Amino acid sequence: MTDKTKTERHNKRMQKQKSIVDQQIQQADKDKGLLLVITGNGKGKSSSGFGMVARALGHDMKVGVVQFIKGAFSTGEEAFFRRFPEEVDYHVVGDGFTWDTQNLEQDIASAEKGWEICKSMLQNPEIDLVLLDELNIVLKMKYLDTEKVLADIANRPPMQHVIITGRGAPETVIDAADTVSRIEDVKHAFRAGIRAQKGVEL
Repeated sequence: MTDKTKTERHNKRMQKQKSIVDQQIQQADKDKGLLLVITGNGKGKSSSGFGMVARALGHDMKVGVVQFIKGAFSTGEEAFFRRFPEEVDYHVVGDGFTWDTQNLEQDIASAEKGWEICKSMLQNPEIDLVLLDELNIVLKMKYLDTEKVLADIANRPPMQHVIITGRGAPETVIDAADTVSRIEDVKHAFRAGIRAQKGVEL
């Protein structure tokens, strides 16, 4: 096959692809507040959520962040986004991983207290995007009632976006979402005895 033939075939494929994409873009003519769910056993769920927080700030949007579970240690995300108190309403409501706390009543109480903060954000039309980090774990452990949580999310301002992260997303959460990403665990340094590294996992 000559270089000219390769180029012609490539151009035809790209023209066809562009036609398909252009048609999809033309058909997507609605705006609404999205519910995005990022789940799965792979690394990067919170990182993806905080990437969208950074993107929203780039568009001068107001953001609310509630971190469940991770309250026992400080994260790089918290250290960074707390630098923008006027743009980011940031709350850490967890007591640490469930295998560390080993206190069911305390974990439930922390989750319920945290959800009250979430509800205030979900009722605030001035907040454009809400990140509910590790909420899936809280729902999977049944620290909060999933149906009640979904009802509160459904009643938010029409153009407010919500991101839920964490492994083990309940099927009802997946069903309610507009966009769902499942991150696969292919390989992880921790299983080779390598500790969590600042700037990558912490």
